[in-house]
Amino acid sequence: MTTTRRSFLGAAGAFAAAPLAAFAPGRPPRWLADLAAAPGSPADLAGDEDFWAGVARAYTVDRSVVNLNNGGVSPAPDMVQEVMKRHLDFSNELPPHHLWRILEPRKEGVRQRLARHWGVDPEEIALTRNASESLQILQFGLDLKSGDEVLTTTQDYPRMLNTFRQRERREGIRLSLIRIPVPAEDDDEVVRRFAAAITPRTRAILMCHVINLTGQILPVARVAALARERGIPLLVDGAHAFAHFAFKLSDLGCDFYATSLHKWLCAPHGTGLLYVRRKRIPEVWPLMAAAAEQREDIRKFEEIGTHPAANTLAVGEALTFHQLIGDERKEARLRWLRDRWAAAVREHPKVRLHTSLDPRFSCGIATVEIEGIEPAALNAWLWRKHRILCTPIGHEEVRGVRVSPHVYTLKQEIDRFADALLAAADHGIDD
Repeated sequence: MTTTRRSFLGAAGAFAAAPLAAFAPGRPPRWLADLAAAPGSPADLAGDEDFWAGVARAYTVDRSVVNLNNGGVSPAPDMVQEVMKRHLDFSNELPPHHLWRILEPRKEGVRQRLARHWGVDPEEIALTRNASESLQILQFGLDLKSGDEVLTTTQDYPRMLNTFRQRERREGIRLSLIRIPVPAEDDDEVVRRFAAAITPRTRAILMCHVINLTGQILPVARVAALARERGIPLLVDGAHAFAHFAFKLSDLGCDFYATSLHKWLCAPHGTGLLYVRRKRIPEVWPLMAAAAEQREDIRKFEEIGTHPAANTLAVGEALTFHQLIGDERKEARLRWLRDRWAAAVREHPKVRLHTSLDPRFSCGIATVEIEGIEPAALNAWLWRKHRILCTPIGHEEVRGVRVSPHVYTLKQEIDRFADALLAAADHGIDD
């Protein structure tokens, strides 16, 4: 039977009242199939509140507040939480057997599914705990010696900058930083700045796919091509890109890509991914020691001792949820939410956007400043007065609050934020 909008909405409404038992093994809620088959293009559905209300009901979030800091860590849908809990319960029945012999081997299926969806070989995917761990495997794992240079930007993530700065202090490597415009709306200029900063001593380049400060999307594929021509490895920080908008790892042309899965994929907290092109695996040392015979095995990067299997296995459920929504529909919705609040405030003389609204350069994340109000003070006022959670940005090149909604964010919640921002711009934040 063909799925109609009426049947989808009916199923979504039924889900809202469904008991927790609906998530018992073998009894998936009917609305999941209807979600995947819902009619309409991504653009048509982007502002369809009936459709996204159905998606929102899959989450157990606190609706007394508005969470616009999903770029930090996102909630997992109820179905993901239930699967993880079930695996944890099973693990604790007989840990040495259930954890190590039954559950741990099953993560190979998760590896295969992630690789298939993002267009790479499963033998190039390591399952980690977060983007920082994935990146530090690369940052500490590449052979560098005194005098070698690593190139990155002043807007890179602080933890990753500190990782290389520790190697500076300990081993004498040199960290070279370039500035890029805010916002950056000319890919040619970004690539030119990277190219101009490469020297004969450059041994690695680190760049963000999406800059955490502003949501700026950088031209990774073009810098990857540049790095490949020069024989320089490119390390890509994809923490804010992966499952945020539609792309394939295979299309980027990079050899190394690191991300968290508990942000835009809404997987369990403490899950991440590391992609290493197969031929480059042998040259990267694991963060924790692995056997010599694992030199060419992507799994050497997963040698961390005893760890829960439940979190990793529930990544598969998060991927299922992501696929049912669809990459393109998710991207369209996130950009629609961003554009809605930005359009409401951008003409105010005191409001300054630090993020391009051009879809080539951003998606769901944006950073906004109100002239005359300190970012930390504005962020605290939004929470105290309106129960809206954002992220203060106090970088030398960017000041404001970062706004990152997700697929469970409702139109009335994004409007509530826009109204609060305009009130601050008009009247200040003195209570």
